[in-house]
Amino acid sequence: MKRNLAYVLGVMLISVASCGFTNKSFENDDKDKLLLDLITYVLQKGHYEPKDINDDFSVSVFNDFLDVIDPTKRYFLEDDIKEFEQYKFQLDDQIKSTDISFFNLVYDRLMMRMEAAKILYQEVLDHPFDYNENENIDIDYEKMQFAKNKEELRERWRLQLKYATLGTYDSKMRQMEKSDESEDEDEATAAPLTPEEAEKSSRASTKKTLDEFFDFVDDLERKDWFVQYINTIVDEFDPHTFYFAPDDKEKFDMSMSGKFEGIGARLQKKPEGAKIVDIISGGPVWRDGQLEVGDQILKVGQKGEEPINIVGMRLDDAIKLIKGPKGTIVNLTVRKIDGSLEEVSLTRDVVELEESFAKSANIIKGDQKFGLIDLPKFYVDFDDYTERNAATDVAKEVDRLKEEGAEGLIIDLRDNGGGSLKTVVEMAGLFIKDGPIVQVRSSGKGKDVYDDKDERIQWDGPLVILVNELSASASEILAAAMQDYKRAIVIGSKQTFGKGTVQNVIPLDNIVRSNEHGDLGAIKLTTQKFYRINGGSTQLEGVKSDVVVPDKYSYIDLGEKDQSNPLKWDKISPADYKPWDGYIDYEQTVANSAKRMANNPQIKLIEENAKWLKSEQDEMVISLNYNTYRKEEEKDKVKSDYFKVINDYDSKLTFESLKYEEALFTKDSVLREKRDRWHKSLAKDVYVEEAVNVLQDLRVNNIKHGKLAVKG
Repeated sequence: MKRNLAYVLGVMLISVASCGFTNKSFENDDKDKLLLDLITYVLQKGHYEPKDINDDFSVSVFNDFLDVIDPTKRYFLEDDIKEFEQYKFQLDDQIKSTDISFFNLVYDRLMMRMEAAKILYQEVLDHPFDYNENENIDIDYEKMQFAKNKEELRERWRLQLKYATLGTYDSKMRQMEKSDESEDEDEATAAPLTPEEAEKSSRASTKKTLDEFFDFVDDLERKDWFVQYINTIVDEFDPHTFYFAPDDKEKFDMSMSGKFEGIGARLQKKPEGAKIVDIISGGPVWRDGQLEVGDQILKVGQKGEEPINIVGMRLDDAIKLIKGPKGTIVNLTVRKIDGSLEEVSLTRDVVELEESFAKSANIIKGDQKFGLIDLPKFYVDFDDYTERNAATDVAKEVDRLKEEGAEGLIIDLRDNGGGSLKTVVEMAGLFIKDGPIVQVRSSGKGKDVYDDKDERIQWDGPLVILVNELSASASEILAAAMQDYKRAIVIGSKQTFGKGTVQNVIPLDNIVRSNEHGDLGAIKLTTQKFYRINGGSTQLEGVKSDVVVPDKYSYIDLGEKDQSNPLKWDKISPADYKPWDGYIDYEQTVANSAKRMANNPQIKLIEENAKWLKSEQDEMVISLNYNTYRKEEEKDKVKSDYFKVINDYDSKLTFESLKYEEALFTKDSVLREKRDRWHKSLAKDVYVEEAVNVLQDLRVNNIKHGKLAVKG
C-alpha cells in the first residue's frame, strides 16, 4: 500500500502554513482573532474545495449562527434580529479582517436575553396550566418568525412550557387511574393525587429540568460560544470540516482510539457534586469495588496535595482533575448512596471502552455454524498505529471464528460512521488476494490508488456485509470494494449515508511559529475525496445494497444529501481490478434473497412502521387540550403496540460467545450480561437471519471447488 496520502498532505499543509501564515498583531480579543485568522487561512489553503468568502457566504453564516444559538426562537426578539442585520452582508469582510464585532454583539445580547429567560420561565411555571383550553402549539421552528415583543415572547414560552409539562401531566393522570383500579392494598391505600396536584407536580418537574439546563448554560464560558461561531463559518465549507477546541480534540482522539487514562467511570454533574452514572468494566473503579453507581464525588485530591472541592464546578473541569496518567494516584472524597462519607484512593490506568471495539459471535443453525463480527467504528490510535486498531482486531476475530468452525462470515457495519482510512484498506485485504481497495484524489491533483499488496487471503469463504443509512465513510469503502469485487453480498438500506470525503486532523499549534495563547486546538479538514475502484464516488449516493430491505430509518432524512453544504457527486476513471471468481451464480443468490425479503411478513411490518414514524415526525401542530392530546396519545399507543411485535420476532438462530470470551466471563459478569443482551437482540434480527440464509446459499451452491474457507 502507498504511504498514507492523508499524512503526507497534512505535513505539506503544515509546512506551507508555517512559511506563509503571519500572526497579525491584535490589541483585544487576541486569541479569538488569532483563531479566526488561522482557521480561515487553513480553510482557504488546505480544503478540498475552498469557497469564496463573499456576500452569499456572509448571509449563510449570519442565518446559520442565529439558528445554532437560538433554534427554537425563544431568546431573541425581532428588534434584536433587525439590529444584527446590519452585519448580514458584512461578515465576509469581518472574517477577512478578523473583526469579531458581530459575534460580540450577538453574544452579549444572548447573555442578556438568557438572563431574562431565567426569570420568565419561573414566572410562567408559577401559574397553573389550563388543559381544558382548546389551543395548539406549532413546533415547526424553522418556519417560525422571531417574537415581535416581550409579550409575544412570553406567550411563546408559555406554550412551550405547557407542551413540555403536558406529557408529565398525562403520565401522572394515568398512574392515578391505575391506582384507582388496582386491587393491591398498598396501592389502594396510598392517597392518589388530584388533577390539580398532578398539574402542580408536573410544573415542578418541568422547572427542575429547566433549572438543570440553565445551570449547564451558566457553566459555559465566552470561549465556548465563540467555538460555535467559528464552527458556523467552518461548516459552510462542508459538513465534516470541524474545529476542535483543545478539550474537544482530546475527546475526539479518545472516541477514535476507544480508550483513555483515568478511573473508568462516567459522571454527571449534580448540585451536590459529580454523580457516578456508569462504571466501565475492567477499569480502576470496577476493579477496586469500593464505588458504585449513584455515589457522588465531592472532592478530588492528587497524591500529597490538598483535595479540591468540585461541588458547583464545571463537569469538564472536574473530570480534568479526576483523569490523569496511568499509574498516578487520585484521592476522592465520596458521599455514598447511604449518605456516609468515604475517602477512596484509586490508581489511574488505561481504560478501554469495550463497546467501541469489534466483537464476534458464533451463529448456530441446525448442524451449521457461521460467524458474525460487529464493528462499531474503524478505530485507531492516532499516536501509535501499532496499538489496538480495527483492522488487527477484525483479523483476530476472523481467525478465532475459523478455529471454531465457521462456514460463512457476516460483517455488521450498521450504524458504523467510519474512522481510519488505513484500517479499512488493511481490513479489505483480509478477503481478497490483492488489488486496489479505494481511490483517493486531492484537490486539483491526480488520483492515488490504495492497494492490498498482501497475497494472503485470511477469509475466502462466503461473505455478507450488513449496512444501513448510518453506515458511512470507511464503512462505505469496505462495502463498495467488496461489492465491486463481487466478493460479498451487501444487504441493507437502499443506500448508505453517502460520505465520500477524507478528513485530516491538523493541530493549529503546528502552524503558528510563536504562540503565547496556549493550546489552540485542531481543525478536522476535508482534504480529499475517495472513489470506488469502479470509479464512482460514494459522495451523496452512498453504496446501494445488493439486497435492499427497509428499516426504521427508511423514510427519515439522515444521509449526506440531507446535511448542510455537502460536496457534489462525481466520478473518475476506474482502477485496474478483476472481480473475485470464487462464486458461481452470484446474481441468482442476490435474486433469491431479494425475493425472500419481499415476501417476508416481518420486513413488511418494519416498512409499515418506518412510514408511520415518518408521519409522526412530520406532525408539527400539537393540541394542548388534554382530552384531545390524550385521544391522540391513545391512538398512537395502539399503533405503537401494534408494532411491538417487531421485537417479538424469533429467527430460531442460536448465538454463542467464542471460547476465549467464555473464559473471561468467570471474572467479568458485566461482560457476560452485555453479551447475553446482544445475543438476545441478534436472535430477533431479521437482517442477520437473512444474512445467514445468503451464507447458506453461497456455501451450499455457490462456492467453487478449492475456494472453501480454510479452518483452523
